[in-house]
Amino acid sequence: LPRMQSSGSKPCPCPSFKLREVASMYFTMIAVFLVILVVALQGSAPRGSDFPYKVPLDPQGMLELSWNVSYPEQVVHFQLLLRDLRFGLLFGMSDRGEFENADLAVLWSDGHNSYFGDAWSDAQGQLHMDSQQDYQLLGARRAPEGLYLLFRRAFSTCDPKDYLIEDGTVHLIYGILEKPVHSLQAINISALHRGLQRVQLLKPNITVPELPSNMKTMEITAPNVVIPSQETTYWCYMIELPDHFPKHHIIMYEPVITAGNEALVHHMEVFQCAAEFDSFPHYNGPCDSKMKPDRLNYCRHVLAAWAMGAQAFYYPKEAGLAFGGPGSSRYLRLEIHYHNPLVFKGRHDSSGIRLYYTATLRRYDAGIMELGLVYTPVMAIPPGEDAFILTGYCTDKCSRLALPAAGIRIFASQLHTHLAGRKVVTVLSRDGRERQVVNADGHYSPHFQEIRMLKELVAVFPGDELITTCTYNTEDRSRATVGGFGILEEMCVNYVHYYPQTQLELCKSAVDPGYLHRYFNLVNRFNDEEVCTCPQVSVPQQFFSVPWNSFNRDVLKSLYGFAPISMHCNKSSAVRFP
Repeated sequence: LPRMQSSGSKPCPCPSFKLREVASMYFTMIAVFLVILVVALQGSAPRGSDFPYKVPLDPQGMLELSWNVSYPEQVVHFQLLLRDLRFGLLFGMSDRGEFENADLAVLWSDGHNSYFGDAWSDAQGQLHMDSQQDYQLLGARRAPEGLYLLFRRAFSTCDPKDYLIEDGTVHLIYGILEKPVHSLQAINISALHRGLQRVQLLKPNITVPELPSNMKTMEITAPNVVIPSQETTYWCYMIELPDHFPKHHIIMYEPVITAGNEALVHHMEVFQCAAEFDSFPHYNGPCDSKMKPDRLNYCRHVLAAWAMGAQAFYYPKEAGLAFGGPGSSRYLRLEIHYHNPLVFKGRHDSSGIRLYYTATLRRYDAGIMELGLVYTPVMAIPPGEDAFILTGYCTDKCSRLALPAAGIRIFASQLHTHLAGRKVVTVLSRDGRERQVVNADGHYSPHFQEIRMLKELVAVFPGDELITTCTYNTEDRSRATVGGFGILEEMCVNYVHYYPQTQLELCKSAVDPGYLHRYFNLVNRFNDEEVCTCPQVSVPQQFFSVPWNSFNRDVLKSLYGFAPISMHCNKSSAVRFP
């Protein structure tokens, strides 16, 4: 891009294109140069420690985003590396990754001059310069690997056209300009090479605990598999721990990504198998293959989970996750989600997760508890809903029975729904009042599920309630979506990681089935179409035969809001507390 001269100032000696903020309510081009920072950046790349978080934006890895978070300033600093800059790019955020109603930073060139500005797109995807310039360009620098762009953005700008950066998932979008454009309005978004990447931008500012000197590592990695040439693959690989492997504490884990595959490895999980089976068959292949042994379905206890953009996961210094020893299975299952939209062929991969563990046990075993809704078809979402809400309860009675007097401390959380999930939140309630948000994701995506360390420990005491609420969108469905294990059925779960471990492994609810039966009887009284309520007809079949008029929808919402609940307060052996 050509060099530029600011009006009334000396030519900028650093970047090989002009840095210009396009601002003002009348779209007047105002060149603003932050020469000091640009000069400071000239000559050496910013240190990696300045931008601890990094993610490839596109499948080829031509665009790489690094960032840091300043909580005192309430600001995110972005560094974009463009390895092959043509005539500019769009980068920004939107509710779910759409290019309509998006908040964008735009760099563009008309072939002679280059411009940078804060813009927004309307419902038709047309770009407009924002009257309030909140993406602030700080500098740019050419390097052998490409062009670095440095800019910042406040979490909240009080600009109605801007995206509010908050905890949880952020859908980042990008578009590459292949040709020069004479103005911002001339950019045709639909014609761009474009895509989206999901990240957690607001990472918790956690002090890394000191790690013991006798710490060992174990790499659980894929055995040089050939990534299938299709867009989505879930790959399963079984690992066996050594015989008589004693009890250890996992105190940290991190991803191991094969060089060159950073944009293809979407997320990974390590599961421990059920201890009641003496052995599990070896397997290395797609998780949905008919050749996969059924017994692998009993490997569901999460030991580690990583998603693109996540860093190393640290356990609090007081606790570790137990594995090995009596009553613990020696068999582990690695599951890797490969996202290969460009359908690369012949790519080999040995990615996985590196566990850091110690034989010097910490004070507490960490535990994992399931909150939310029971996997049952009595909880259902009508078709054609844009924001249908279901809530699951961990009640005061259950926490009184199952938690120690000193309570437990939640330090991490993994939210989970299937494809219709749009928002998930868990709140802590004490004495009938909501006291604290445990974890919330207002832009939740089922395609981006990671264990997230919480910004602060959440203390839960006997008598407290944990209330998990999920919001679903079924506008693309023609029949009811019921709760269950299938990918087109739904779940509403928060796996909370806490210490000290208790016997309580599952604290969830569902509507009382007797009251659901009354709902079907009511539907029959007010509608011409009959819902068969005879015992031999399953609950899903009954839901599928409901005529979904506004009355039946509203009564179902009311039922879920007011009917008594069936409570599951379960020990790890699936036995309920009395």
